[in-house]
Amino acid sequence: MERKVAASTQNLALNALVFLFEQVLGRPLKGLHLSRARRPRRLPVVLTRAEAKALLVKMQGQHGLMAGLLYGTGMRLMECVRLRVKDIDFGYRCITVRSGKGEKDRVVPLPERYAAALQTQLEQRHRQHDQDRAAGLGEVYLPEALARKYPAAPREWGWQYVFASSRLAQDPRSGRVRRHHVHEVSLQRAIREAAHAAGIAKPVSSHALRHSFATHLLEAGYDIRTVQELLGHADVSTTMIYTHVLNRPGVAPVRSPADFD
Repeated sequence: MERKVAASTQNLALNALVFLFEQVLGRPLKGLHLSRARRPRRLPVVLTRAEAKALLVKMQGQHGLMAGLLYGTGMRLMECVRLRVKDIDFGYRCITVRSGKGEKDRVVPLPERYAAALQTQLEQRHRQHDQDRAAGLGEVYLPEALARKYPAAPREWGWQYVFASSRLAQDPRSGRVRRHHVHEVSLQRAIREAAHAAGIAKPVSSHALRHSFATHLLEAGYDIRTVQELLGHADVSTTMIYTHVLNRPGVAPVRSPADFD
């Protein structure tokens, strides 16, 4: 508190002290009231529609497609990076997000704008996967229980990552050579560079595209419950923060008194 560190740093220090006394010294801190620091509630960074368009124009190739999906579906960074082939449904124009935050599945819309590019990406991945299989490889990571239940699944096309790494890697636990998904840091870096090239002064991150997705849906008149389901929020109060971004905490938009007649 004296050094004015963040709330998360204060709580980490407190947890370390509690662990020291209880698990190492064997002297539990009974009878003490330990108050944890409260994290300040901050408004998310949201791009305007013009800024989102300018950002995406500066991004090309695989990273451009991934950033477009982040904005067009509201997926989190790792949800996009870990997307598998079987979870894309062109017939129903939707994407199933598996094991999101809280281990919940949800369905998000597949943007028409990126449908053709996504088809091309899958065709390229299919050729890459065929080459891997011809070389006696072609496995992908699956949770251990699932891999035991379906031993042939790791080599099947449907379980492959949509956005796979260009290099093969050895799993340090099993020793098996697999093709993992692209590293999330490369996408984060590409988004920051595109924001700088587009002249956007806001601190743009991958999560800003998710925030923009929610805010722009509310601007378009979609019900907040619908937005809550698309984002995978457990409580609508989490989604309500976007009404403050829109300057609409009440029923009607709030006008500054400086603009009154």
